[in-house]
Amino acid sequence: MSKALKLDESIFELVTRHPEVVEIMVELGFRDIAKPGMLQTAGRFMTLSKGMKLKKIELETVRLAFQQHGFEIIE
Repeated sequence: MSKALKLDESIFELVTRHPEVVEIMVELGFRDIAKPGMLQTAGRFMTLSKGMKLKKIELETVRLAFQQHGFEIIE
């Protein structure tokens, strides 16, 4: 059974529900999320969709990375 992630949900909410999301996001290039306090500040308004645009990472790349860890991306 896959775990669902919504693109417009805050990173804070995603990580609160699925803590392993931090490690996957760091692997994808979202290294700032691992910095102390970042999740509690920027993570509350930053979404996966906004982060992908900011870092110029394609949706398919993100989708495949999360699928490998048992997640499903919902647009």
